[in-house]
Amino acid sequence: MRPFRPFLALAATAAFAAPAVATLAPGAHAPDFATRGAVAGKVIPVSLAAELKKGPVVLYFFPAAYTGGCNAEAHAFAEAIPEFRKAGATVIGMSTDDVPTLTKFSTEKCAGQFAVASAGPAVVKGYDVDLGKQFAGPDGQMRAHTNRTSYVIAPNGTISFVHSDMSPAEHVSLTLAAVRKLAPVAH
Repeated sequence: MRPFRPFLALAATAAFAAPAVATLAPGAHAPDFATRGAVAGKVIPVSLAAELKKGPVVLYFFPAAYTGGCNAEAHAFAEAIPEFRKAGATVIGMSTDDVPTLTKFSTEKCAGQFAVASAGPAVVKGYDVDLGKQFAGPDGQMRAHTNRTSYVIAPNGTISFVHSDMSPAEHVSLTLAAVRKLAPVAH
């Protein structure tokens, strides 16, 4: 009779109890969405399918407008927009903030350079970005915070790059490098 090995039983149990791998690894198909957002203080429709017709999309999720890291990340993306455009890419920021909040944020923190859009529960789930924390929005509705995850989506709708890190420090440089690899455009 073999001796009982608790570590094997624990490992087997942990394998089934471990959280699922992120649904959107490179090579996965990005879920389409259509929502409302804002650019330069103007409310606009935001559609992934429409943006992909123009070229690659950098879709970055941020926890909440008007927080330190999110303000810094929005500013960094705004400063890099000329480089993203040169590489043929569109940048869209997403959070679960309501559209009025994002309308102000688009002007004040994004410098009117790119769209920020409101992610509903289906988008948060589809992109596997639920941080597991909730907050009450200005309308009193409870909303989930998203984690800080950036996706580079190829024009065919395939995820080509993912960077998930609560620090905003490398999201811009890593997604720009990924876009440049994806679409070789003169830099």
